[in-house]
Amino acid sequence: MARNVSRRRVLGGIGAGTGIALAGCLDGNGNGNGGNGNGGNGNGGNGNGGSDDPDVMVGTLLPVTGDLGSLGAPIRDAAILPGSQLEDEGVAYEIDIREEDTETDPQAGISGAQALADAGYPSVTGAASSAVTIAVAEDIFFPNEVVGISPASTSPDITDMDGDYLLRTAPSDAWQGEAMAEIAYEEEGAETLSTFFLNNDYGQGLQDTVVENFEDLGGEVLEEVAFEPEQPSYDSELQSALADDPDLMVIVGYPDSGEQIFRDYYINFDNDHTIMVPDGLQDNALPGNVDNPMSNVIGTAPSARGPEAETFNEMYEDTYGDGPGVFTGQAYDATAIHMLAQLRADDLSGPAVSAEIREVANPGGEEIGPSNLADGLDMAADGEEIQYQGASSVTNFDENGDMEAVTYDLFEFDEDGYHITETIEFES
Repeated sequence: MARNVSRRRVLGGIGAGTGIALAGCLDGNGNGNGGNGNGGNGNGGNGNGGSDDPDVMVGTLLPVTGDLGSLGAPIRDAAILPGSQLEDEGVAYEIDIREEDTETDPQAGISGAQALADAGYPSVTGAASSAVTIAVAEDIFFPNEVVGISPASTSPDITDMDGDYLLRTAPSDAWQGEAMAEIAYEEEGAETLSTFFLNNDYGQGLQDTVVENFEDLGGEVLEEVAFEPEQPSYDSELQSALADDPDLMVIVGYPDSGEQIFRDYYINFDNDHTIMVPDGLQDNALPGNVDNPMSNVIGTAPSARGPEAETFNEMYEDTYGDGPGVFTGQAYDATAIHMLAQLRADDLSGPAVSAEIREVANPGGEEIGPSNLADGLDMAADGEEIQYQGASSVTNFDENGDMEAVTYDLFEFDEDGYHITETIEFES
C-alpha cells in the first residue's frame, strides 16, 4: 500500500534479500585472494597486455580489514568486477585496476590514496567509511586533483565538499536519518528514543539527522551515547543509552563492533527493546555471530535496484559464488563510470576525468550499463553521447556529487540473517 510520507513513496513488499558475501580479501602485499584475484599490484592486473601505457587506470580504496572489513571485502570485489568482466569479453583496451586497503582507518586510507596518486591513478573508487573518505579527500584527492567516487560513504558532511573531485553512488544519510526517524515514530509508535553511535563522521552524522527528524516529529530523545570501535565490552555504554528505558534505540556502527555490542545487550538486557540499525550493521552473519536471532532488530539500508540490477546480480554471483550485498552495486557502478569518463576524456588526468563524469553518467545519450559496458567503452572513446544506467540506480549526479534519486530497503533479522520487507524511494 502506498504511503504519503515526506518525499518518499513505497514501492511495495518484496521477498527475502541476499546477504553479505565475504568473497575475498587482500594479503599483506595487496594481491587478491579469493574472488578472481584481479588487480592488486598496479601492473595491469585486469588488462589484456600488449602495452606499457594503460588506457584506463582506476584505483580502489576500500576496507578489507578493520571494523568494516566484513562488508568491505565484497564491496572491493564488486569494484574490481568490471575489470575482470571486460577482460573476459576481450576488449581492446589495456585496463589497470590497483587495490589499496584502507583498514577502516583514516591514516591507512591516506597512505593508500597517496600511493595511488603517486602512481598516476586519476580516479579512485572509494573510500567506504565516511571518516576515511573525508580525510582522504581533504588530504589527497583535492590537492592532487584525483577524482573519488565513494560507493558507501553516507555522511551528510560530504555534500558540502568539492563535488567535482568527490562524488558518491551511495546516498546521503540526510535522507536515511529522515526515514529512520519517521519509521520509529510513525510505524513503530516510539515516543522516546535513545541513540548509540560510533564516534566517527558516519556515526555522528547519521545519529544527528535521526535525532533532528525524530524531534521534529514530536518525539523525545533521551540519551545520545557515542562509543569507540572494537572494544572488549560495551556494558557501561549500553547501560547509559538504556538508562531511561526508551521506546526504541538506534545503534549506528559496523559489524566487528556490532557483534560485541549485541552480545553484551542480549546477555545483560531484556530483549523487549525495539532496536533500529542502518546499513553499517546489515550483515547476514550477525545473528549467528551474536548467537541470537535478533528478532527485535529492524533496519534501513540503501538499495541496489537500478535498471541493470539483475544483470549485475547474476554476474557477481557467477564470479564470486555468492549473492551481492550492501553497496556492491554502488561499487561496480563507480568503477564503470570511472572507466567511461577516462576513455571519453582521452587523458588520464584528474581534471580531464572530472569534466567527463557527468557527461557519461547523467541523462542524455545512449544507455550503457553492466550488460553492454564493453560497447560503452568504445562509444565513450569515440566521444559519443552516453548515459550510464547502473546496478544500484540510474546514477545521476547533482552539482554536489550526490545521487539525485535513491531507494532504501527496510529489513529485519532472524536466525538466518536479514530479510528485506519493503523498499522506499527518495527523489531530490
